[in-house]
Amino acid sequence: MGKVTGFKEYDRELPNKIAPAERLENYNEFIQEYEPEKLNEQAARCMNCGIPFCHSGCPLGNVIPEFNDAVYQGKWEEAYLILASTNNFPEFTGRICPAPCEAACVLGINKPAVAIEEIEKHIIEIAFSKGFVKPNAPISRSGKNVAIIGSGPAGLAAAAQMNKAGHTVTVYERDDRPGGLLRYGIPDFKLEKSVIDRRLGVMEQEGIKFICNTEIGVKDDMKAFIDKHDAVIMAAGSTIPRNLTIPGRDFKGIHFAMDFLTQQNKNVSNSAILGERILATGKDIVVIGGGDTGSDCVGTSNRQHANSVKQFELMVQPPAQRNENMPWPTYPMILKTSSSHEEGCERFWGINTKEFLGDDKGELRAILVSDVSWEQDPLGRPVKFNEVEGSEREIPCQLILLAMGFLHPQYEGLVKNSGLELDTRGNVKAVEGKYQTNIQKVFAAGDMRRGQSLVVWAISEGREAARKADEFLMGRTNLPSKDRINEYVNL
Repeated sequence: MGKVTGFKEYDRELPNKIAPAERLENYNEFIQEYEPEKLNEQAARCMNCGIPFCHSGCPLGNVIPEFNDAVYQGKWEEAYLILASTNNFPEFTGRICPAPCEAACVLGINKPAVAIEEIEKHIIEIAFSKGFVKPNAPISRSGKNVAIIGSGPAGLAAAAQMNKAGHTVTVYERDDRPGGLLRYGIPDFKLEKSVIDRRLGVMEQEGIKFICNTEIGVKDDMKAFIDKHDAVIMAAGSTIPRNLTIPGRDFKGIHFAMDFLTQQNKNVSNSAILGERILATGKDIVVIGGGDTGSDCVGTSNRQHANSVKQFELMVQPPAQRNENMPWPTYPMILKTSSSHEEGCERFWGINTKEFLGDDKGELRAILVSDVSWEQDPLGRPVKFNEVEGSEREIPCQLILLAMGFLHPQYEGLVKNSGLELDTRGNVKAVEGKYQTNIQKVFAAGDMRRGQSLVVWAISEGREAARKADEFLMGRTNLPSKDRINEYVNL
């Protein structure tokens, strides 16, 4: 343990941010670095608990007290090696993870939790700056040929692990550049794409091949594709967005959030943009959906200099703190105010969208809404909403962005042509812990199997699916697993 009394001496502090007015003029990351002294203090707050609940809170099983201790001691290479042993891409999770590890931090019972996410980001950035992150190609190859379909966080993690096991790995991506959701779904002000390219460079030097502009399953004979590989890991994501099929849906000016975000990400990276350009400039914007994607739409609209930005959420406003229905160490559903909200946004809770309203040219002019109240079950979970009488009203807008999540993976092409079975939720059927589909040599990971989830969960799934695929190919595996202890417990 670094400093026994650190948690008593130091308060939680996060790095400074560039002021909203300044950061709205570009798409650059705006969270600054800790000063060395502050980083040391924040690592010192870790109590090195006898039972570190942060381990179980983290989907990757990161060994958090140990790397906090190494940071406190200034042992940067050791901190990096500890972190990299469980997480292939700390530079991603250190920027865009909601930090369930912090929600499970024991210190968080009665004090602000340890700033684990920021410490993680600092470890990997210091590791890159000091040259600790080096290509580490396997000494020998297995002779096995593995295809990874999809280059999002799950696909990249699976590729990294299968390559580490000595297999020859090819990653297929339908877009023009690798990265999937990381590249085209998350704005640069949260994750600059140079961070992705830096990691891809390391992976390519390790022997991983990336083939882009190739959508597997559309024109290909899927049986032949699967047959020519020794194993296939499908990580194509959950890409079909939830629609809002109410009157007026066909008016011009109503778009899915991901179409809007993808366009802007391509614009920043100077990639070609196909189809109608979606711009918020000078318009009154309504974002429907209160999650991270909705928040990203808010931040992007502000940078495009929208006239106004409103965000709607059907659910009631969450509490500011944990209550009896969300005890520690469960992940609390509390009110979150993102950096995008800080930049300017009017938020509405408990609001139901009833109709899109347009003009005689077929263009959106307003949205018809009403307030709702929710009935809750004994555990505080909302079960039914009722419209508040007399609350119906119009809200003027010229652009609506639908950010209500995703339903399931795309069926046309890859899924149908492969003959993959689906589970009751419409995702590719592959039991958690096994990741094997109904086709023996085909495995599934990430949102495609799990349903829409977090980047950190996608990385975890990619790692675990790779381990099972390696075991299938070789009869055994030396790849690590966060759940390996369970194998011995169940003997």
